[in-house]
Amino acid sequence: MYSSAFLFSQHWIIVIGGVVAFLLTYGLTFGIIALCRKVALFNRREEGKLFTGSIPRLGGIGIFLTFLVVSLCLYPPSLNAHDNQEIIFGHTYPKDLVMYALFIIASLVVVAVYAYDDIKGLKPLPKLLGQTVAVIILLGPGLHIFHGVLFFGVNNPFASDGTLTLFIREPVVSWLAIPAILFTWFWVAGMMNAINFIDGLDGLAGGIVAIVGLFITIISWRMEQYSLAILSAIFTGAVAGFLPHNWNPAKIIMGDSGAQFLGMALAVLSVISGAKFALILMILGIPILDIALVMVNRIRRGQNPMKSDILQLHYRKTHLHYRFLFGGLNPRQICYILYSVTFAFGLLALQLQRIYKFLGFGLVGIVMISLLIWSSRLQNKREAEKQRAMAEEQPQVEG
Repeated sequence: MYSSAFLFSQHWIIVIGGVVAFLLTYGLTFGIIALCRKVALFNRREEGKLFTGSIPRLGGIGIFLTFLVVSLCLYPPSLNAHDNQEIIFGHTYPKDLVMYALFIIASLVVVAVYAYDDIKGLKPLPKLLGQTVAVIILLGPGLHIFHGVLFFGVNNPFASDGTLTLFIREPVVSWLAIPAILFTWFWVAGMMNAINFIDGLDGLAGGIVAIVGLFITIISWRMEQYSLAILSAIFTGAVAGFLPHNWNPAKIIMGDSGAQFLGMALAVLSVISGAKFALILMILGIPILDIALVMVNRIRRGQNPMKSDILQLHYRKTHLHYRFLFGGLNPRQICYILYSVTFAFGLLALQLQRIYKFLGFGLVGIVMISLLIWSSRLQNKREAEKQRAMAEEQPQVEG
């Protein structure tokens, strides 16, 4: 049991960490905007993405630098000798500290690779290699065990205790660990790409990630994982501090470097505690289903599933936020809708216990279908209005 003084101090660090990160990102982004304008680092026209003008595109660097600086100052990894320890080259280190260090190093790799992509542009293979190197760093493979993040089990929803595992019960280096390694790569790389995919409108990805980060902070606090709650609060504050600059009309975008870092951070924070895996799946259920549906549609029409859609041709079969956009809603309205859905599922995820989370996953599917129907009706209505307007103008042209 923790003392009341300790709990009081941890609660204040959670709040202070989030507030300081918010303010630092907010202030630092002004400098990044000025730098990008001075050296002409603006967003490029990309297939499958709307081009709304020349906007600085390195906002993600400000988010990462804020997270790095504030976490180095305020994040308190467990130094208790009775907690999990890692032996590396004959020296003993706290497990939390090792995982934090590996995460920071992996983040540096991702931000560096994708910042170069934001500036100069990279082909898909180097970017995939960058993601893979980052995941290997996160795993922290040693001679006998993995010292870092290995996703090999989740809490069993059908029992009050126990876990469901992928062939191994400990992060040991063996052939049996291959499924867990592949699943960890799929989860981390998939989350990185998922955030990148939803970063299609001003404020959308940042707002959704901030909401998810808030709920990870809350559930970590409820589980008395105070060091993780502080880390999550710092991350949430860093992302939220970027939103005032990224709100439509955006003064800066986070770029691929920012979206990839945000995705990796969510993936890591969710793996650290199995309880957060289900939370992430439920809160991000709509974006995840959206991405899956878009890829299925691309495959059905013979298109590479990783190649962006041509929006003018595929606006009925593309990402949900673009469907709403072509239905006549503006970026702010779309953000309000998807923010609300994300927040509602976050509240639901906090309340549902174990087996009942399956009901929540079913509700995610129902809401997704409802949003698709709504966007389709908006598009039909807009097209009908255009046709009526053209019909009314036709006699005037003939006269």
